[in-house]
Amino acid sequence: MAKAPSPRRRLSSSQRRKLGVMLMGVAALVAVITAHAAFAPQAFRLTSLVFDTYQTIKPRDATDPPVAVIDIDEASIGTLGQWPWSRRTVAEIVTRASGLGAAAIGFDIVFSEADRTAPARLVEEMRRQGIAIEVGPDLPDPDAQLADAVAANAVALGIALTNETSAPAPEPKAGFAFVGPDPQARLLPYSGALSNLSLLSERATAMGYFSFPPTPDNIIRTFPLISKSGDRLYPALSIETLRIAQQAGSFVLRSAGSSEGSAMTDLRVGALDIPVSADGEIWIYYSGLPNMPVISAADLFDPAKAATLAGQIQGRILLVGTSAVGLRDIVATPVDPAMAGVKVHAEIIDQIASGVFLQRPDWMIGAERAAAIAVGLVLLLVLATVTPALSVMTGLLLAGLVGGGSWLAFSRALTLFDPLLPLASLGAVLLTALPLLLMLTHREKRFVRESFGRYLSPTLVERLSENPEGLTLGGEDRELTILFSDIRGFTTLSEKLTPTELTGLLNNFLTPMTDVLLQREATIDKYIGDAIMAFWNAPLDITDHPQKACLAALDMVTALERLNSESGMRLKIGIGLNTGMACVGNLGSDQRFSYSCLGDSVNLASRVEGMTKLYDVSILVTDDVQARTTGLLFAEVDRVRVVGRQAPVTLHALMGASLDTALGQTELLERHGSFIAAWQAGDLGAAREYLRILQALPPNALSGTHKLYQERLETLPETAPDGWDGVFTASSK
Repeated sequence: MAKAPSPRRRLSSSQRRKLGVMLMGVAALVAVITAHAAFAPQAFRLTSLVFDTYQTIKPRDATDPPVAVIDIDEASIGTLGQWPWSRRTVAEIVTRASGLGAAAIGFDIVFSEADRTAPARLVEEMRRQGIAIEVGPDLPDPDAQLADAVAANAVALGIALTNETSAPAPEPKAGFAFVGPDPQARLLPYSGALSNLSLLSERATAMGYFSFPPTPDNIIRTFPLISKSGDRLYPALSIETLRIAQQAGSFVLRSAGSSEGSAMTDLRVGALDIPVSADGEIWIYYSGLPNMPVISAADLFDPAKAATLAGQIQGRILLVGTSAVGLRDIVATPVDPAMAGVKVHAEIIDQIASGVFLQRPDWMIGAERAAAIAVGLVLLLVLATVTPALSVMTGLLLAGLVGGGSWLAFSRALTLFDPLLPLASLGAVLLTALPLLLMLTHREKRFVRESFGRYLSPTLVERLSENPEGLTLGGEDRELTILFSDIRGFTTLSEKLTPTELTGLLNNFLTPMTDVLLQREATIDKYIGDAIMAFWNAPLDITDHPQKACLAALDMVTALERLNSESGMRLKIGIGLNTGMACVGNLGSDQRFSYSCLGDSVNLASRVEGMTKLYDVSILVTDDVQARTTGLLFAEVDRVRVVGRQAPVTLHALMGASLDTALGQTELLERHGSFIAAWQAGDLGAAREYLRILQALPPNALSGTHKLYQERLETLPETAPDGWDGVFTASSK
């Protein structure tokens, strides 16, 4: 027999209220922290939007930046011709810009192919077309002219590191010195690169990458200053131009921790120290660069503008990029949805030179979680001790402190503290514990006003008079087989009947159903309108309870058929069965409770009953029921992910006893089984063929199921899509 709930000391109403509020609030806190950890990438996208808003409100202060942009714009193309220009023209840009005093020049462009305008290539093309032409042996080579200009001046060529190619990146030009353990394991790796012509790469004295790593929302908030391709380290174009502008020979990378768990802390470029994340990234703090000169490339060839350009170029780092239509390298940033990529690199250079850096240390996530727990517990203590109105005011005050603290951390200390997790914990506590507090407070007032006995179940009066200590909540975990059933279309049916007629209908229906269940040793839990909930194996042990539950379900269908025949009605029912562990006992409240059960297995039984409507069958059972029965016929109908559960459950239609095979169900079950196997394997062609054969059979207990699958197949392609698992996800109960 079931073990009786152990007597427990009754808590006062105030103690129960505090305990309920605390437990509910703690559960909400745990759920929020767990969800934040489980969905960290998605949560960080929301966090990033907060930080974007901060930058929009308070961008970095504008400076007289040490960087300018040489823009290959529409005017330049109109003046100098279509892109790509001759490398002779690009070499002239380098020479003229250096002559005007540029501290360094960086190319946000890759010269990966030979110059199409080279005289040798033009002569070759003319000869290929049959044009006889004689030229001297020493034709000028524009690529060599650009290589000479690059070698003679402080120029950093650009490359694009990528995982879309395995072409190796050229040998880096800068060296790296390490202070602390080697942190290379933390660097962003790439399989290859889009590089410049070998002639250019060999002559260049500096080289850096300008390619942006992909982000979930394509907004550039951070940029790795160091990356890895193969076993080589490469600097970003921004710090490489800073290096050659200062005539420094190498970079110094500092890290902390052990060799297994090292993390970068900062990077030195010449005389400049740059704090970086553990992965070598810098948070970009945008100013918009309102004072940065943007020079049209064509202006470098206009002698009348030489004096003006000298004032804009002298002592500055120049980045060569494009803004012309068709050549645009456009990216989204927190302050501009369409910013030229070269301008992002200019922002990094200006930020480093000005020494203004955003900080988000590795320990910040731990601090945010600690803050979430702290404010949540403070609010819980308030909820458990003061009125709901004061609790709400306290919650709003805590939310203001969290939001204000996050803004002050950004605006005063340039530190990025995410307020969303602490705010979410406050919201979760309020939305879960506050309703419970209101409910318990209301119930306590009602309890004082009304008689306690009015809320007791009449069936418990005898027992409670003998044992008052029985008025406690409690239960035990047992394996049960749970049944749910209800009448199909009852709402529509009830609209056509008067209350008296509806009452008579329910009584006529529930009486034979109750008789059947009691005969099969069921414990009837409750009636919910037209629905019945029952279970087996409590309070008494019932052997073979899954078998008896299935037989009871079949008897209920038979009894309904008999009732319909006698009354002329056409009622239909759906029955769902599941076997699993549940908590069973005196469940409810101190004021009113009944012998019942609850748990995931109970919820699943209810969901299974709801699925009978979808598949148009009378009885559905789970694997746990079907596997523990003998002498019964089942047809697997689907694997379903029911509402509230992630793991799919296999559903079987209970067709009857094994003797029913003599009634012609053998062919139906065999062909149906072949169809289900093809469906779950993703062989949709075979599934369609089996379904055609099944639908040609006379109407049967699975005809509605087959019609449902026909509708599904009509929406699917000829072959199963990638990731097919044959599982149906239910969207309603």
